[in-house]
Amino acid sequence: MRIIRVLRDEFRSGSKSFFSVEQIVQIVAIACEDPGSSELPVTHWTPKELADEAVKRGIVEQIGFDFANHIASTIETDPDGGWIFIVDQLNTHKSASLVRLVAACCQLDIDLGIKEKSGILKSMETRATFLSDSTHRIRFVYVPKHTSWLNQIECWFSILMRRLRISGQLYLHR
Repeated sequence: MRIIRVLRDEFRSGSKSFFSVEQIVQIVAIACEDPGSSELPVTHWTPKELADEAVKRGIVEQIGFDFANHIASTIETDPDGGWIFIVDQLNTHKSASLVRLVAACCQLDIDLGIKEKSGILKSMETRATFLSDSTHRIRFVYVPKHTSWLNQIECWFSILMRRLRISGQLYLHR
């Protein structure tokens, strides 16, 4: 039942459903299969592997939010403008698809290499270096890892939970 709840696309005004009933049934069928039958070296499906398999089999074009698509739609509002995006250190902000988008929009006719093997696409670090290049009219500025407000809140909750576990009681000072 949990997978149905995850795949269910609730009604939203002005928005069409992403998955048809047939697509949902096909994805659930994959989830019921042994991943080994798809030549995967795992014993249980992860959400990413399940999504990748559904795309591989042609059931859906993609599952999940693609940050590069969001950036592309933003750039389309002023295709010739200069853009500086301030982002955190999430992997999605250093994706291969984002590198390809920036290279295409900046009309850079260069070999990007092969993801996780060579060139700009080799690693998160090489992709981040490319994406933050100040000579590009579209570039990304990465804030330091621990400056996100969410990280600060996570630290606070961690301290709070640690105090609770150690003492068994929670005292808040005003």
